[in-house]
Amino acid sequence: MLTAAIAPGTAMSAPGNRKMGYAIVGLGSYATRQIMPQFANCESARLVALVSGTPAKLERYGAEYGVPRTHLYNYQNFDSIRDNPDIDIVYVVLPVSMHAEYTIRAASAGKHVLCEKPMAMSSAECEAMIAACRQAGKRLMIGYRCHFEPHNRLAIELARAKFVGPTRQITAAHGFNISAGQWRLDRTMSGGGSLMDIGIYSLNAARYLTGEEPTEVVALESTDGDDPRFRTVEDRIDFTLRFPSGVIASCVSSYSSGHNDYRVIGTNGWIAMEPATPYSGHVMHVRKDGVTERRELPPPVKNQFVAQLDHLPECVSAGNEPIVPGEEGLRDLRIIEAIYRSARERRAVTLVSA
Repeated sequence: MLTAAIAPGTAMSAPGNRKMGYAIVGLGSYATRQIMPQFANCESARLVALVSGTPAKLERYGAEYGVPRTHLYNYQNFDSIRDNPDIDIVYVVLPVSMHAEYTIRAASAGKHVLCEKPMAMSSAECEAMIAACRQAGKRLMIGYRCHFEPHNRLAIELARAKFVGPTRQITAAHGFNISAGQWRLDRTMSGGGSLMDIGIYSLNAARYLTGEEPTEVVALESTDGDDPRFRTVEDRIDFTLRFPSGVIASCVSSYSSGHNDYRVIGTNGWIAMEPATPYSGHVMHVRKDGVTERRELPPPVKNQFVAQLDHLPECVSAGNEPIVPGEEGLRDLRIIEAIYRSARERRAVTLVSA
């Protein structure tokens, strides 16, 4: 869970004031449009290598970012990154089915790993990834960017401090109308439908806003079997989480309707985010004692992407664990598996703490 062990954005120098080098594995739109441009603003991280199965992408982005040809890799020669001392960290930005393989191979090559969410296809794969990094003596961090976003961090602070009274209920909804033809709609590559892709934001938000782990889940799936987009994956899942304190979280995950919001409801008001987890443009309102106000935050020193990229090098330098380690991804996958089981078996499923 999110902790205050290291405040995201806290500047710490890499050994010898050297920025640590990242190799980006997978040059899809998220990597090229959201992640790679952010290195220009990092204090502790730099882009030094690229990995792709598409030569044209390696040529294009290598030239754009000044990556030498000696630092351009494909999936066949990926393991030779062990011989490149410029690479300290591998950022796995691939379809979910490839996360475990490339995390384990990166650790075996002696590199720290930042892996996108969802962490893997199953909790068993997550456990194997954690074990591989631990055996190699390398850090493993999962790409939960919202843990580094100022509005979300403020929402966590206010909720856990009982600013609107003790939390009684949380609602969280994430979804969009997905276009056909995406790898996310192929279960062999994604591991599931909306829950694995966008519903994980609702799930993770419920956990980080409470600071607790749920004890029970009840879920209901709604998928149009005649819609060709959903031949192998689910569309919508509504799920309810029960937490030890008595908080109930009602969550939505959808591939056919637009949602991006959550609300923490306390005894004296509520804290609302809409949109809650976009790449930019977050909006927060707080209602307390009958008065509703919009919370405006100053521009951050580091946005969520920069803070995330800098965090892992800073943890490595300081000898600390990331605030979102592999265990965070494992917890979400175990709950996701329970949500699928509840929807499939049409019953409540008890969650066992590990």
